[in-house]
Amino acid sequence: MIRRLNSITTLLATLFALCWSGTAFAAVKIHFHSFNGSVLFGRYPHAFIVLEGTLESTGETISENYGFTAKKVSPAILNGPVYHDISIEKPKYLKKTNRHFSLTLTDAQYRQIVAEMNKWKNAPGKFYDLDKRNCIHFVGRMAEIVGLKIEYPDKMLRRPKKWLNHITSLNPKLGAKTIK
Repeated sequence: MIRRLNSITTLLATLFALCWSGTAFAAVKIHFHSFNGSVLFGRYPHAFIVLEGTLESTGETISENYGFTAKKVSPAILNGPVYHDISIEKPKYLKKTNRHFSLTLTDAQYRQIVAEMNKWKNAPGKFYDLDKRNCIHFVGRMAEIVGLKIEYPDKMLRRPKKWLNHITSLNPKLGAKTIK
């Protein structure tokens, strides 16, 4: 009987410890992705972020992704600013993209990322510009929020994979590999 009580006590103590420490494992990660583009499916090269995990403060599960794009793809994109949109990719599409690197966010950083995304989303007028404010600039702003060094070389402004590889090289602490 005493053995059985000890086993039950040990089991309950273990369960209590696991439940109590559960919030210590809570974290949201930000992943930086690129897509190479596809002539067959009309998808152009693209950069975007993925947020997933659990908020430490609330236990809320996060599974989101955001990319900045033109509201309508047309030749007007080549002539200057056009109306913009925030794109959300389907899970099956995410599997066909390049994940360049990931970082763990604090809850405050997560909220700052979402607030910044909403600023871009809700900006009035024509806010998307192929050379001055595109998906790369959006992802770059998110990277700045988490403390990464960012540059925008002109020759990379329409090449998301090459640009994210460049950001990887500027931030060796990431320990990320170049995507071929």
